[in-house]
Parts: sequence; structure tokens; C-alpha cells
Amino acid sequence: MKFLKTLKIQASNNGVSTGLYPIKTKGEKIHSYSPADGKLIAAVSSTDASSYEAVIKKAQSAFAEWRNWPAPKRGEIVRQIGEELRKNKKDLGQLVSYEMGKSLQEGLGEVQEMIDICDFAVGLSRQLHGLTMHSERPGHRMYEQYHPLGLVGIISSFNFPVAVWSWNAALAWVCGDVCIWKPSEKTPLCAIACQHIIQSVLKKNNVPEGVSNIIVGDRQVGEWMSNDIRIPLLSATGSTRMGKAVGAAVGQRLGRSLLELGGNNAIIITENADLDMALIGATFGAVGTAGQRCTSTRRLIIHEKIYNKFKEKLVKAYGQIRIGDPLNEKNHVGPVIDKDAVKMYLDAIEKCKAEGGKFVVEGGVVKGKGFESGCYVKPCIAEVKNSFDIVQHETFAPILYLMKYKTLDEAIAMQNGVPQGLSSAIMTNNMRQAEQFLSQVGSDCGIANVNIGTSGAEIGGAFGGEKETGGGRESGSDAWKVYMRRQTNTINYTDKLPLAQGISFNL
Repeated sequence: MKFLKTLKIQASNNGVSTGLYPIKTKGEKIHSYSPADGKLIAAVSSTDASSYEAVIKKAQSAFAEWRNWPAPKRGEIVRQIGEELRKNKKDLGQLVSYEMGKSLQEGLGEVQEMIDICDFAVGLSRQLHGLTMHSERPGHRMYEQYHPLGLVGIISSFNFPVAVWSWNAALAWVCGDVCIWKPSEKTPLCAIACQHIIQSVLKKNNVPEGVSNIIVGDRQVGEWMSNDIRIPLLSATGSTRMGKAVGAAVGQRLGRSLLELGGNNAIIITENADLDMALIGATFGAVGTAGQRCTSTRRLIIHEKIYNKFKEKLVKAYGQIRIGDPLNEKNHVGPVIDKDAVKMYLDAIEKCKAEGGKFVVEGGVVKGKGFESGCYVKPCIAEVKNSFDIVQHETFAPILYLMKYKTLDEAIAMQNGVPQGLSSAIMTNNMRQAEQFLSQVGSDCGIANVNIGTSGAEIGGAFGGEKETGGGRESGSDAWKVYMRRQTNTINYTDKLPLAQGISFNL
């Protein structure tokens, strides 16, 4: 395919790189197959212990120089990276769609997120501010400043194979850090493509080799990063199970972890909702990316007065969903990532039925011409109780659960009554209901929306969740602070040395 050649993806690639140059590795080959057609795209050499050490040392050397570049100059590098992404948006978006399986529109949207975070980071490079405080001691000045943290490890998931890396990398770079990226072993070629795209910018500007690094590998590589004291911050996106392991390992060495984990997101649809608007938000939230977003809509909590009416509209909408080749813009839903994901989807359906779930739109694997990869599944809908065990867990698949409520207090309790706390939404034209949902007795999620769905987030707002979602915040707002170390400074400009708290110490 043309976009593979444009992005310099060949039959075999080295999965270990310091941005400008590949590093030799004797690691085993990781084969990337497209879930769209089941074809092998390329084989990538994984990271071994020796190449891992080479990357870490190169990154340490690069940090010693990069941190001394003025922040606006670092921002200029990120600006140019954003321009290169603009030039390659179509090709990279197609690769994201082909290797991961999400629709082309979503693939292009993911690259746009990368462009947007570069724009955000450029502005930020001139706003890395501290605070000044009044000292209790005369002739003293106090202030806070932020310094680069060092090596930032980034472990990304297959469902957003490039965007989440850019959220971290763009901010980390303008803060003066260097990045070591471990992409999902299910989507390594997207990472290699990104390195190819930014190479010209790094080389043209004499950026130190080792500012941008990738290391491809399995869980073992992630464990190396988690336990490596040379990586003060590890940002990890994935399952709650994975996040608990990363958090424990990083915490044991007193490092920092930024965790973006599972979501079990709900939309409350009130009796005062615009049902046509709610239908669009719920349907896209549930079936977009084949239900493989951390912000995918998993649960609809619907007021009993409109329950049947909305259910009918939803069933009709599902009947119009087009499943097929994600590179065909006419299709709404592509495949799930692989056959393991298909099995997880089928198992969840059986568990739901065993607990008493009633399917109003049946699921199953799509077969026939064009579906030979075996990774296409039908978005389905089940009527359930929030207390079902399967409902309490995140299933990375297009399964949507419906449930009724009588009062808003009951609905909010159901929304909050799961271990995860990422994204949430309410559909209502009643201001009081909206404000209650957003209040301290409302949604307990990191993201709470009114009259938009749970899926999708803008770069300007900090992204992340609470409870088993990990508590991390990436992207906008003041998320930059996690990539820096804070230092408090006190300057005495007198010829005396008074002590704080009025302590007297005379010699």
C-alpha cells in the first residue's frame, strides 16, 4: 500500500531507535498483522537487554544537553514536528487505521490530536511559570521554579497507537525531558512511522541523539522500565491490571507514575434529554473504535419514563451501522484488534447471558467476504442490572448495557457504582440536573460531560480519571507539572541571618 512506502514501513524494521539512528538488537521478531485483512504488514526486531541499555545511556547523554536548551527553542522543535505531522496526516492516519483497525476518520482524528498537542505545547514552552511568595523574614525573597525531570518512559496501548505518545512526548520535550517510548507490541509500526516522520526535524535542528527513543517489546520490556531508577517518571496507558503492576514497581523505587487505565463509562439519559442528540452520543460512544476506547460508552442509565422509547431508537440506529474495511470511509465500525479480543468479546456475552442479561441486539462474529481476518464483531446491546459482575468490569469490545432508573440520585449512584472512574455524561435540558451531576455529590469521574457523550476529549483539558482508572492527568491544563520537578528557592539579600519561625541561634 502506498502509505506504507511513504512512511518508510518495509518488510522488516528495527524496533529500537534513538530517533535518528537504529540500535542493533538480537531480540525476537514481533510480527504485525492488520486486523482489517489478516495480512502481515512487517516484522519488527524487539528490544533485548543490550539494546535497552544502549537506549538508556543515549537518553541520559541527550538529557544532559537538551535540558540546557531554552524552553522556547525546545518549543520550536515541537512546532516543526507538528508541521511534519500535518504533511503526513493522511498517510499516518491510514496506517493507524490499517494496523489498529479503527475507522479511517478516527485514524485521521488521532493524528489531528497529535497536531493539536504540538500546538498546545508550543504555547506552553513560553509559560512554564512558577510562583513568588512573601517571606516572613525581612530582606528575603521566596519563589518556586520548575526544572526538567529527566528520562520519561511512555508505555502506550494499541487503541491509540500514536496520540497518547504525543500527549506525553510533546509536553515532556518542552519541559526539557527526553522520552523513551514502548508502543504496544500489537501496533509497533505506527511508532516506527512516527520516528521516521520526525527524523528530519531532529536532524535539521541538531537535536541531541536520544531525545526521542522507541523500544519495541513485550511485557518484559515494560518491567525493565518500571524497575529502572534512571527513569524518574513512567507514564503507562492500559488495563487496570497492568497499571497496578506498574504502579507497584515504580512506587517501590519511589519513582513517579502517571497511570491512565480502564474505564466503565456511563451516560445518564434523563426524562428531559434531547433524545436525538443522546442517540448520536450513545451510539458513537459505544461502537466507535469497535468499543476499544478507554472512554467508550459501556452503560446507558435511562429514566424509566423514556426507557422504551429510547431503546427503540437505539435498536433502529444499530440496524444502520455499517461494519467493514476501516479504510472505507462509508463504514462506521472496523475490526477489533485481534482474535484474542474476539474471544474476550464472546466470553463477555456468555457471562452476561448467564447472569440474566437480555440481548435486544444480538452479537456475534461477522463472517463472509471481506471479513476473512476473523476480527469483525457485531455491536450488541443487553438489558442488565448494574450489579452484574460482568457489568462491573471493563470489556474492550462493542457491548452496550442498558438499565433503568427512577430518580437522579439513583442514577448517579449507579453511574458511580463501579470500580472505574474515567468518563461520564448526562443528557438533559434541565439546568438543575446538570449542575447536580457536576457537583460534589455528582459524578466521581475525572471527566464529566453535559449533553455530549463519554468518548472523545479535547487537548485543552487535562485527561484522566479516578479510582481504578489510576488518577493520572495527561494532555492539557497544568498536566505539564508532572513532567518537571518543583524547587522552592529562598534568597537572603541582607547581611544578617534570621531564622524561620523566630528561632534564635547565637554563636
